[in-house]
This record gives sequence, C-alpha cells and structure tokens, in this order.
Amino acid sequence: MQREASYIIRNARVLTMNEANPRASAIAISGNRILAVGSEAGIDQFSGPDTHVIDAKGGTVLPGFNEAHMHIFGGSAGLRELSVMGMKGFDALDKALKAYAAEHPERRLLIAQHADYTILSDDERMTRHHLDRILPDRAVLIFAPDHHTAWANTLALEMAGILEGRDVGIGNEIVMGEDGLATGELRESDAIRPVSMFGETGARDMLGVGTGGDPDHVTAEERAGDIEIIRHGFAYVASLGITSLQNMDGSLYQLEMLDEIERTSGLPVRVRMPFHMKNFMPLSDLETKAAAWRERFNSDRLRSDFVKLFMDGVTESSTAVFIDDYAHQPGLKGDPLFTQAHFDDITIAADRLGLPVAVHAIGDGAVRMVLNGYEAAMKANGKRDSRNRIEHIEVVHPDDIPRFRELGTVASMQPTHPPGSAGLPLEPYLSYIGEARWPHAFAWRTLVDAGAPIVFATDWPVSPLDPMHCIECAMTRSVWKDGMKDERLSLHETLAAYTKTGAWVEFMEDRKGMLKPGYLADIVVLSGDVETTDATRLAALRPVTTICDGRITYQA
Repeated sequence: MQREASYIIRNARVLTMNEANPRASAIAISGNRILAVGSEAGIDQFSGPDTHVIDAKGGTVLPGFNEAHMHIFGGSAGLRELSVMGMKGFDALDKALKAYAAEHPERRLLIAQHADYTILSDDERMTRHHLDRILPDRAVLIFAPDHHTAWANTLALEMAGILEGRDVGIGNEIVMGEDGLATGELRESDAIRPVSMFGETGARDMLGVGTGGDPDHVTAEERAGDIEIIRHGFAYVASLGITSLQNMDGSLYQLEMLDEIERTSGLPVRVRMPFHMKNFMPLSDLETKAAAWRERFNSDRLRSDFVKLFMDGVTESSTAVFIDDYAHQPGLKGDPLFTQAHFDDITIAADRLGLPVAVHAIGDGAVRMVLNGYEAAMKANGKRDSRNRIEHIEVVHPDDIPRFRELGTVASMQPTHPPGSAGLPLEPYLSYIGEARWPHAFAWRTLVDAGAPIVFATDWPVSPLDPMHCIECAMTRSVWKDGMKDERLSLHETLAAYTKTGAWVEFMEDRKGMLKPGYLADIVVLSGDVETTDATRLAALRPVTTICDGRITYQA
C-alpha cells in the first residue's frame, strides 16, 4: 500500500548533496524520514488528505545545516548580553555601555560581547582605566570575539579578588601593569572566570570550556533558568536553518539539561557534545566519564561520543603556539597546554576506546603537536577510521599539509574567522603572525586539494551563527596581498562542508547530511536560489522553513 506523506515540499530547487541524484524539484516526508525525492509529478503520488504541502516558491532546499563547531550554552547566554561587534572608538563604547547599564540596574556584572582587540584604536589596547572612565560604580566585563580575552574594570577586578594578580595556571594570564596591579586584560578562561562568575549564569554557561566540570552548587531555580536560556538559544538556532550542532565544550551538567529538554518537549536540533579533557584530569577519566557518557547519551538526537581538547589559545593574545617566533615579539612562541608526551597518551587512550578526538589548535606549532599525537595513536593501535579533527588551523606549516590526508585528519574551519572577513580588523593579527606565514593561514583550498576532509562552522558565539552569512563570507573572502593564492572553495564544496561532510564526521552519513529516501527528514527551505544569487547577497537568503526529524522547528 502506498504510504501517505506527512509533508510535501514542492516548487523547489532541491540540492540533495547526493551525487547519485543531485537535483530534484520536490520531496516527500513521512514521519521523521524522507519518503521520496524527485519530480513534482513523481512526488504527487504520495499526497493524501492529511498531507501538508510546503511551497518553496523556487527557493533552494538543502539538507539542514550542520553547525560543526559551536557553544550552545555560552552562545545562548550571550543573546541576553550587549554586543559591541564592529564598534569603534571610546565614545561609541561609552554610549553603549551607559545605555546598557541604565537598562539593567539589577545586574551585578554587566557583560558585553564581541569587542575587537582594536576597539579603541589600532594602537591603544583597552584597560580597566578606560572602563573606569565609563562606569566606575558598576562592574564591567567585556569579551573579545574569540572569548579567549576579556577586559574588566577596577570594580570587577576587586569583586573577583584579582586586582593584585593571581596565579591562574599555564596558558592563562592576568596581565599586570607597571604599578603592580592588573591592567584589566584577562587572557584565557581561568583568568576570566573569577570575574564572569558574577554574571547572570554564575559562569555556568562557560564551565564546559573552562573546566569541563559541573557547578559546585546550583539551585533548582538556577537550573530552570539555565534550561530556559538554552531553549531560547535552540529557537534561535532553528531559525537559521540549523538541524544539527556539534558542541565544542562539554559537561555532564549540560548533557543532563539537554536530556531533560529532549524528554519533556523534544530537542529542536540534534546535538553532539564532547567530553572536554583538561590537562589536570587523570587519563582514567576517558574510560570512567567519556566512554560512560557515550553509552548513556547515544541517540540520533543527543549524543556524547568524542573528546575535545585545547592545545593553545589565540594569536591576538599571544597564547597561540607557533613553530617560530611571533613576528611582533622575537623570542615568543606561545606555551602549549599539554606536553607532547601527555597529549600522545591521551590520544592513544581515546583511540583505544574508539573515541574520536577534536583539538583546538590555532598556531602551526599546536597543529603539528596534534598531528604528532594522532600519528602516535595510529602507531600504537593500528590504523582505523577515527575521523579525528583539528579545530581552526589558522596557520599550518607547509610540511604538515600532506599529513592531514595521511592521518585521515579532518580540517574543521570557520569562514568567519580570517581577518578582513565578517567585519574583523586585519590588525593586530597580520602583524603578529608576520607576512611570511600569510600564505599558510586559513588555507582551506590548499588543505582540500591535499586530500583533507573539511567542515565549516562559525564557533558561535565567537562569530555570528547564521550559516548563510558564513557561506557568504566563505565565497567573498579576499586575499591580504596581491599575488596571494585564493583559498576559497566552490559554492558546492562550501555547501557540502556545511551539510554532507558534517554528517560524515559524526559517523552519521548513513542517515543524514543528504536528501535521500530513508534518510532523516532534516531540511531547510531558503527564500531564494543559492546558485543564481550573487555571492555578495547570499546572506540575504533566509531560511523560511526548518524541519528537524520530520518536525517543523521554524517557519518564517
């Protein structure tokens, strides 16, 4: 007997990401699966009295976007905070902070997001003294876009007990001034957390990044508030056509909140979350926690099946790790968060347990250390289909480019991150890495041509989450100097990096990432045709319908 479709999408320009059947004009959905993909005449046979028809009006229909690197709790919390993205000059910052303070008299700590390192000027770095001039009587904390650096005013530093400094561990720093007091610049999570804990979430939103652990104490009211923040974030995620997200920080506290959302109302997006391995954790945590979480959270809608680590920080705060010196500071290479031997032990143990690994590595020195670790695991345990990843790869040494294919390592990269893209300034980044390294920075095309699988994402809240904005950035990226190689991918390669390859890296290519009969009904309908829209206008194409697991999760 012919099955009746619950939904039919028609009048569409369907890009299936399935090489065997790359294009279609209609799709039929039954329950949470795709029933058929083909012509309108062929799909009409599945229509019945209870079928809901969605008219795509000639717009592109794609597999739902797979945001392969983001932070759901921190990003969701940031939606309630002040954004100063793209703001320039002291006067603009002064006006924005004072207005925000007046709107929120109840907040103990005022948090702002997305301040460029050069927000004041190309030459002047923000300090507590600048913020004191604006709001001396309200505690203020302002994050850089990368969330690896923040600036606090004097009151906030006093509240946190760090005005006179404190040892915050390797790779973290409370920058001190000549007067023996903190300047207000805080580098990396262990330096920032003493201040951010006075925010609305008590810094619980960033524990998955900072410690990989759970709150020491949380009330039922606080937990309910945290769940509501995440629900709000999920609604935003769905509105952008995202049906899968791969979180890049992890904690049991987050997993259990997501599990509660799934059990009560259902997750509107599929979530993959890691166990975050920190340098102070015992190796046994991989078995007692990471592997145990994999068994407990193992559905198509909520999974915890990989390990995340940070090898270094970011270039702008001089915490990224390079093989050779920073161009602006001879003698400085950056300090890795793990020794090579320690990291090798972790990758070997994770690989033995069948746990893929994803590592934040910005500088070419950090990238090399991660590749060394993956090679050590292969030598110790034998070659397997591990689909290990390196996150960001802002600079890669030419000698390490072929190792991605040799080791089967995935390049996880963010088109919104190159300086000059997405409104980011060129400095201080270009001066810090030096012109000799420019040809090997954000080398998407070079890595793909060398055989590396690639996935694209935004690292939200580091960059705006909108996939169409990110795709526009990928397609419009310009070179920093005449004669440099164009590192852009084609439109279809870029779309695959946001759909098909994202599913593959999750080991879910047998059921999502393509529009194919029997696959999960994860679909986004766009307001126009991506193939005929000028690259500079791609972000103007909006999701009009998002379907996840056969359920409409967003409709414009």
